[in-house]
Amino acid sequence: MDDLDDWPGSELSDEELDVAYNVRRKAGPELFDRHMARYRAMSEAAVEGLPGHPGIVYDKASGERLDVWGTGEGLRPVFVFLHGGYWMALSRDVSSFMARMLHEQGVATVVPDYTLAPKATLEEIVRQTRAAVAWVYRHGREHGLDPERIVVGGSSAGGHLTGMTMVGGWQEPLGLPADVVKAAMPFSGLFDIRPITRVYVNEAVRLDLARAAALSPALLPARYRCPAVLVAAQDDGAGFLAQSRMFHPRWNAGDLVIVPGRDHFDVVLDLADPDSLPGRALVDLVRAV
Repeated sequence: MDDLDDWPGSELSDEELDVAYNVRRKAGPELFDRHMARYRAMSEAAVEGLPGHPGIVYDKASGERLDVWGTGEGLRPVFVFLHGGYWMALSRDVSSFMARMLHEQGVATVVPDYTLAPKATLEEIVRQTRAAVAWVYRHGREHGLDPERIVVGGSSAGGHLTGMTMVGGWQEPLGLPADVVKAAMPFSGLFDIRPITRVYVNEAVRLDLARAAALSPALLPARYRCPAVLVAAQDDGAGFLAQSRMFHPRWNAGDLVIVPGRDHFDVVLDLADPDSLPGRALVDLVRAV
């Protein structure tokens, strides 16, 4: 593991780190509120009348639930989407905006909730998201999902959680194959989260450097490296762009896509459009598994 004190941005001041990682500040309150309204409106429109199974408890320990959308005849490949919100905001209710597009492409969507910080530790949040993947593998067939074709993706903090399903070491204790995640698509992900120890988010997640390193996909082993498409926005936060550019060569099993004309919050909404750069990339990724 890298030296604990030598991490991306460790030489920056606290103010410089905030500029790099506080994307809500970068967007400003008016634009941020517009983005959040679009998340909800697009998600509600995407699932209206869509076949599925909402509100399933996937983890008895926490009681957290997930929604299954876009099922059809037979078993469908599944995209598991892990929402962002810096581990302390948002929910599955505003995170299914891609479900109709994927349904029309023959792909189902699963969107889990997880207990938010500070009520849950980040270790617990990671456990829950892995439990969601395990639920799809064990119970997917009962709900029209193909357990052999699971693709995981997520935005921002959800990109970090996606990375934590890509790495190794957690599958065997849950009785899962090492390649249970067949492909991945993190958006604006956080792969070395040691910078979080010095930004405002740490008031909720309460990490020290040792725990942050242990929860960083870039620092964890992965014998099996699933195909991945790493996505970031051209107008993303500088820290998030740097994270994707750092993780891409380390993972060494996929592509890096920088989407022009998008920022941290709206780049993932392109998943609702099959003709967008991210939308095409996701459909191609799922079809290849």
